[in-house]
Amino acid sequence: MIRDIRILILIAIAIMLSGNYLPQARSEADTAPSKKPNPPGVKNVKPMPGADDRVYSVEDMDALVKEFGNDARWTPLRINLAPARWIWFSSRRTLPNTFVLFRREIDLGSVPRRAWGWISADSRYRLTVNGKRVQWGPAPCDPRHYDADPFDITKFLQPGKNVIGVEVLFYGIGEGTWVAGKPGMIFHLRMDMGDGKIRRIVSDDSWRLMIDRAHRPGQHKRWFLRCLQEEFDSRVHPYGWDEPGFEEDERWLPAVNLTCAAHKPPSCSDYASNDTMARAKETVCTLRARQIPMLREYDVPAMKLSESGNVKWKRDPLDWFDMRIADSFDIDRKAVTKSTGEKSWRLPPTPGGRRGVYATFEFKDHVVGWPHFTIDAPEGTVVELMTQEAHDPQGPAWLDSHYFAWSRFVCREGINHFEAFDFESLRWLQLHVRGSDRPVTISNVGVRRRQFDWPNRPLVRCSEPKLQRLFDAGINTLHNSAQETCVDGMGRERQQYSGDGGHQLIATRCAFGENRLSRRFLRTFSEGLAKEGYFFDSWPAFDRMARIQQKELDGAFWGPLLDHGIGFNFDCYNYYFETGDLESLKEPYPRLLRFAEYIQSLREDDGLLPVANLGIPTVWIDHQAYRDQRHKKCAFNLYAAAMYKHALAPICRAFGDNEKAGRWEKLGDDILAATIRDFWDAKRKIFVCNLPWIGAGGNMRLCDRSLAMSILFDQCPGNNTQAALEALVECPKEMGISYPCNANWRYWALAKLGRGDVIIEDFRKRWATMDSVILNKTLQEGWRATTDSVNQWSHCALSPIFVLYQDIAGIRPTKACFETCQVRPQLGDLHDLDIKYYTVRGPIRFTVEPHDGGRRLSLKMPPDCEGELLLPPGSKTDLTPLTPDHPRNLKRFRLPPGKVSTCFIP
Repeated sequence: MIRDIRILILIAIAIMLSGNYLPQARSEADTAPSKKPNPPGVKNVKPMPGADDRVYSVEDMDALVKEFGNDARWTPLRINLAPARWIWFSSRRTLPNTFVLFRREIDLGSVPRRAWGWISADSRYRLTVNGKRVQWGPAPCDPRHYDADPFDITKFLQPGKNVIGVEVLFYGIGEGTWVAGKPGMIFHLRMDMGDGKIRRIVSDDSWRLMIDRAHRPGQHKRWFLRCLQEEFDSRVHPYGWDEPGFEEDERWLPAVNLTCAAHKPPSCSDYASNDTMARAKETVCTLRARQIPMLREYDVPAMKLSESGNVKWKRDPLDWFDMRIADSFDIDRKAVTKSTGEKSWRLPPTPGGRRGVYATFEFKDHVVGWPHFTIDAPEGTVVELMTQEAHDPQGPAWLDSHYFAWSRFVCREGINHFEAFDFESLRWLQLHVRGSDRPVTISNVGVRRRQFDWPNRPLVRCSEPKLQRLFDAGINTLHNSAQETCVDGMGRERQQYSGDGGHQLIATRCAFGENRLSRRFLRTFSEGLAKEGYFFDSWPAFDRMARIQQKELDGAFWGPLLDHGIGFNFDCYNYYFETGDLESLKEPYPRLLRFAEYIQSLREDDGLLPVANLGIPTVWIDHQAYRDQRHKKCAFNLYAAAMYKHALAPICRAFGDNEKAGRWEKLGDDILAATIRDFWDAKRKIFVCNLPWIGAGGNMRLCDRSLAMSILFDQCPGNNTQAALEALVECPKEMGISYPCNANWRYWALAKLGRGDVIIEDFRKRWATMDSVILNKTLQEGWRATTDSVNQWSHCALSPIFVLYQDIAGIRPTKACFETCQVRPQLGDLHDLDIKYYTVRGPIRFTVEPHDGGRRLSLKMPPDCEGELLLPPGSKTDLTPLTPDHPRNLKRFRLPPGKVSTCFIP
């Protein structure tokens, strides 16, 4: 039944929602699989296979797409691309940051009716046909479970000669989007020639390969979590290599077939001399069909030239770019550019090695993508392209101040068009030009922006400019952070986190109706499980692999974050509760159980979980709310107790494992009892973070995280929540406040106890005034952000979006799969609001307008979803009342499915 629901979601493009992210105590009936197997209007659909152990051929995949529609591709089935082979350059080792060009000519008598297939490569590929870009991939993957991407190149082919080009970068060094791996490329093309015949082109030893020394093999790493520090010398690049008519020379060699099955990743191959992996175990490895659509790409031109000037180098410029040697240059900010037409500028010559000129460009909004520019310059001219997320034009002129975010391009004579191979996060771009003996002309400065191909356009409107600006910033931030993986920010780590990073998935579901991204997150994050049982909380990324080594050498404090593993349990439960999709939890489920056992094994004699001296893992919780690691113990134990009882136990019940559910619930109760014993102040009736160590006359420390969880999960003895609520409203100086990504805990608790007004005011004063909201149309990482620094100005702190849907509009499911839901508006003094909340059963339209001294609320419910509306005293409606009243003095009314309901709110 649940599989049927998932299939229908696939066929309908997975329209999705956000529901009760923080589950209250729920009955077994609430969390059971939905009794309504089909979304409205779709019946008697044959189930499509789930992500089981079967391996599907290319022909099998085509049959599934034909039977179930194109969205059947977005199921991570195990795929076999045979007779294609994994191939690579004929070599005995591959240096880090090596680029290899793959070329295959095709002669066609006519254009095929359709030409489609699959491709993958380690680490990143750029696919072209006849010199035109098709796509870039794959998405970040566990090296044991690699993605194969679908493609369709029909529109790129022509009668006669055609060339398939694949440019592959092998990272070879771990980074934020790549853990480890071994080099290789695989390609399988099928062409329907229109005569009933299918012509096949596959990767094998007939392909021709060349090392592109325009990118020097062995190029150094940019920084800890960014592999490619790109340097491209156009003088040695074989231009036209991926177009018909190109003549190969002796540098081109036949491909070598790797010893690796076509249904396994290249990490299983016998290719030698790789520092990151010896050889992966075939029995645990899979090649998987891509689970999300290829990203959209479109050009965003620079808004304007902001500044230009001269650079006087006091030493070799490489000393600065390679080593950051202080006092390497002086800058004269007198403008040096002359406009030569629309979006075109001339810069003066820079002969010799100690003179440069710069031009700084500003974009309207903060974007993520591939920067590009065109330059007419003499041979040997060097251009350093630098990016920065935030820049103050009145501050320092030099933009190379953000994690060594520069790329270098060396010109050939004449017109050069350069585009970075890997993507950047930016609102500012600076070109530094040196070594030219004549004037140069710069044009076509822009970014090829990358965005998720969302199934729906978000609708979030209000007439208050400050709040509308905030909501627009939240949506733009999602464009930047939720792409192939759901990351914290693209400017620094580009890593997929649970915990604080996982919250943004709620926003992708309710605002965009996007489920596929959540499903991929649940699968790929869960694959990063240590042998000991804890999650590598930024998987798939190199960070935690490096931390293990550092921790073993006593060289780091941070390790895999256990609280993010706890948060992942909630990510899984909340996704299931909103969608009813239990199929997508089948792979994570045994890993959740293993993690739960690991956490249980940490309990000490006092019944509590420690937060220090844990060996490799670490407890983080937050970096702003605490002054002492010990102060995290209360919050961590409340969090773990809630995980066992309110996330893992309901998941167990959904799978029919009632015995396990009971066991985990009891453990959660035991941990809570121990936490109450040590941290509950019976006199103040509040959890105190430092109660065991406070001593006589000591200063009390509170944290918003402990207080919020104690309210959300009914953890206060005797339901004494008033002191916690007052602290969350007033934010006294003794209470630590979480950083923006974790602000939602406080907001969720405030909303539960009816203080949505505090949230709205926080949105106005704390969020809408952020520099990033005003300048970049994004949400920043910290409550304060500095320009021209390493601060993240586009970060996944999406509380203003999903809290708006869940708690200001108050829309939450009350039974799995949105079989029933509750709408509890908490509008404060907000006069109007118009949003569309996408659920698996259809959108809920929530519209508030000023009316007769109050507000008129209009709610359009999807078919097959029974709703309950909670209204404050003084409200008026013709809806059918329900009994009894809500405990918080709210009136209950029935919201009929598929109808538009209205009411008056004072």
